[in-house]
Amino acid sequence: MDASVMAVLMAALAVVAGLAVLVLRGDGGRVRAQLGGMARAVETVAQAQAALGGRLAQLADSQAAAQAALAERLQAQERVLAKAVEERLAEMGRRLDENLQQAAHRQANSLHDLRERLAVIDAAQKNITELSAQVVSLQDVLSNKQARGAFGEIQLADLVRGILPPSAYAFQAPLGDNRRVDCLLKLPNPPGPIAVDAKFPLESWHLLRQARDEAERAAAGRAFAAAILKHVRDIADRYIVPGQTAESALMFLPSEAVYAELHASFPDVVEKSYRAKVWIVSPTTLMATLNTVRAVLKDARMREQAGLIQTEVRLLLDDIGRLDDRVAGLAKHFDQAAEDLRQIKISTDKVTRRADRIEAVQVGDDPPLDAVAAPAPGVG
Repeated sequence: MDASVMAVLMAALAVVAGLAVLVLRGDGGRVRAQLGGMARAVETVAQAQAALGGRLAQLADSQAAAQAALAERLQAQERVLAKAVEERLAEMGRRLDENLQQAAHRQANSLHDLRERLAVIDAAQKNITELSAQVVSLQDVLSNKQARGAFGEIQLADLVRGILPPSAYAFQAPLGDNRRVDCLLKLPNPPGPIAVDAKFPLESWHLLRQARDEAERAAAGRAFAAAILKHVRDIADRYIVPGQTAESALMFLPSEAVYAELHASFPDVVEKSYRAKVWIVSPTTLMATLNTVRAVLKDARMREQAGLIQTEVRLLLDDIGRLDDRVAGLAKHFDQAAEDLRQIKISTDKVTRRADRIEAVQVGDDPPLDAVAAPAPGVG
């Protein structure tokens, strides 16, 4: 309630209290006067109450408007918030969908790569299985002496065919008393044809590799050296034939491991093979030897063709001399033709000058042609 209205009410109460006192005292005039004042006070109170009602109504209208504006702002904010939430949810949904698609794509690629790797592993497993079977078959081949000899001969033949021309070698070539050598390299004298025999002392090699102590290794080493020296003596006796072959021969070991072990641990065996003029070679050293043989054959072929080359060079020099003479004669013809062209050019120049002088003669009052001084006669 307003403070002015409260003041009016308090004054009215005071007046009523005063009237009550006056009535009790018997003062009527003053009571009437007080009643008149009360009436005015009541009227003032009524006016104040009406003003208060108007202000309350205005306040209610303002509060309603404020509440409506607040409600509208809240609704607008709610709509904005709902729209933002909806957009955020849509964006989150889109990103989630993209992430799921990317994850699915990566998973598909991973599965594809996994399948490819599994296929590669499966192929490798098949290759390993086939290789194991081939190793087993190779072991079966190497366990048989005849098959092992054929293996060495085939490897020897592949190396020789890959480096030398067909005219430079012969396989299973006969030597004297119905003996045949695995390969005969046809070199010119000196040194002459060189015999190559393939040997593979596999049993003694396996005993050497499987030795469990020094005693077994020493015994296996002696057996291995004896096997190598036996092959060396056989080759020296059978395949070094005076008058048919060179003074030395080659012993082909188709295993780099056996060759390396021989040179690393048995230098005395290698020295004895040198003294017997039997050179022990492996696949690698045989390739180098064959390349040297190829160079020797090429040099021998060049020496054989040297006379023919010299004859052809002399004939070529004679042809060059004749060509030089003919070029000199042609040069003389060119010089004479140039001189003739020069003389022709002089004559044409004189004819041109005479034509110019004739054209310069005027018809009419000019002096006659015979009055014009004739130029001195020239050549041509």
